[in-house]
Amino acid sequence: MVHLDSSLARGPRLTAMARGGGCACKVPPGELERMVAGLSNQWAPRVIVGLDHGDDAAVVRLSGNQVLISTADFFSPVVDDPFDWGRVAAANALSDVYAMGGTPLIAVNLLCWPTAVLGTEMATEVLAGGLAVAKLAGCPVAGGHSVDDPEPKYGMAVTGLAWADQLLRNDAGEPGLPLALTKPLGTGVLNNRHKRTGEVFPDAIATMVELNARASRAALAAGARCATDVTGFGLLGHLYKLARASGLTAVVDSAAVPYLEAARESAEAGFVSGGARRNLDWVLPHTTFAAGVSGVDQLLLADPQTSGGLLVAGEVPGGAVIGELVARREWVIEVR
Repeated sequence: MVHLDSSLARGPRLTAMARGGGCACKVPPGELERMVAGLSNQWAPRVIVGLDHGDDAAVVRLSGNQVLISTADFFSPVVDDPFDWGRVAAANALSDVYAMGGTPLIAVNLLCWPTAVLGTEMATEVLAGGLAVAKLAGCPVAGGHSVDDPEPKYGMAVTGLAWADQLLRNDAGEPGLPLALTKPLGTGVLNNRHKRTGEVFPDAIATMVELNARASRAALAAGARCATDVTGFGLLGHLYKLARASGLTAVVDSAAVPYLEAARESAEAGFVSGGARRNLDWVLPHTTFAAGVSGVDQLLLADPQTSGGLLVAGEVPGGAVIGELVARREWVIEVR
């Protein structure tokens, strides 16, 4: 179900002020890895998870079995409604803590805002949306930082707590484990369609503002120790990082992957972001596709997700089993 955005009459469209949108505005994965290559392998005994495998957040041991999780995430507008954008951005930032198996403890806002163009009222709505989702997570928002910027951006830095022996890491996969996905794909193409046409997709907004808290708890209760969330690098990009870090091959059943209702139609109509094509180009040298996997299928599997679900090595109640991990073969990913 779609409808036109009622916020269009309120002034400049937020999405029109951004070159990209949501997690699709990330630096391409290959370029990012080259940028941070010299920062890995730092000597810091208390750091349990750092830059080495590109996991979702940093993890530092506090004392005994307790660890601290630290992350930051912000991006340009993904929808035109400022309150919804704030909700989406907050859920996305909190997701990194859940993807590590942790519980958010405290967050601070990160805001870039063109005050001369948009004033401050709309920024207040963005911050209110972020606070609303943080309250649902039981996570106080205590301050933050703002700068004047011609392109609006919003997100949060989040600190969480977890137990070292219950962390969800992207390098802990084992052969024979199924792969479960806890949210449908398709937010990238639907957000791109929204940006270009003004159409609103309530199911896309609903999935983006949904916290990954329940999925994280379910994964831990099921004994999972390997997971990541699916965001700007698309399912294939994040799966590639997980399988590579674990030294395994990921086999994907493309017919089992769930999508939002209008995602395929939107991709076939050409609402594919440049981020999807960059993600696909990055994984192509490491991926083999069966003959029946179409070009549209490949782009949807690489579609940059904003506040996507968890990808878990193990079965999760409510999650769709989309494949499995197997011993390392010629390709890091096999899509059937």
